[in-house]
Amino acid sequence: MTELDLKPLLAAAIEAAIEAGREILEVYAGEIAVDQKRDLSPVTLADGRAEAVILRHLAAASPDIPIISEEQAEAQGLPAAAADRFWLVDPLDGTKEFIKRNGEFTVNIALVEHGRPILGVVGIPVRGLIYAAAGSGTAHRRDPDGTLVPIEARACPAEGATVTSSRSHATNDELDRLLGSRKVAERKTAGSALKFCMLAEGAADLYPRMGPTMEWDTAAGHAVLEAAGGRMTRLDGTPFLYGKPGFLNPGFLAEGR
Repeated sequence: MTELDLKPLLAAAIEAAIEAGREILEVYAGEIAVDQKRDLSPVTLADGRAEAVILRHLAAASPDIPIISEEQAEAQGLPAAAADRFWLVDPLDGTKEFIKRNGEFTVNIALVEHGRPILGVVGIPVRGLIYAAAGSGTAHRRDPDGTLVPIEARACPAEGATVTSSRSHATNDELDRLLGSRKVAERKTAGSALKFCMLAEGAADLYPRMGPTMEWDTAAGHAVLEAAGGRMTRLDGTPFLYGKPGFLNPGFLAEGR
């Protein structure tokens, strides 16, 4: 496998996320029509429009790298096995949050190599923010005015961890069991890949997830978090890898430095 120059690929993924965010916000500004996928999860026009933009950008930047994207997988099915190197895309992560109009939805683009996310871009359209990274020490936030701000995960404060979790996928009892004897100072809920961004820029310390997710939900945030000095493992502490059968994730624990 040839070695990649990640800089132009990161630039292409960032531009794709920005343009996809514009498409999403156009739909967000009007009446949102909601359909159902085969698994009964919701899908909107914004999902498809954002995906089309991203696929175009990635195909132009890297025509030889296969792309696995959520809506494309819904229409065409998933490959039987993952390539050694592939893109993972969720054009609108947090469709339920999009429908609720709470702003907590993201655009997720990741590049995976040998099971590990080596590049990640998470766009937050409502805030005009882009979180991106392509390797250790490269994590940064792109603000609405184009300013690039280096970010890093923090060490857990002495007063206890700030724990972030999904709005609808864990009760406090479940979290308590998972956190065990860890000292917790605060709990925050958030939708989509926002939780990874909170960890990556030192606004939270732990993100536990018991329920299943798909690989395109986590890969981009995982890449940004690791580049910012954090880590993500399975609940048993073993490495969290991509290209699994069915591209389905087990539970995990993401944490800061």
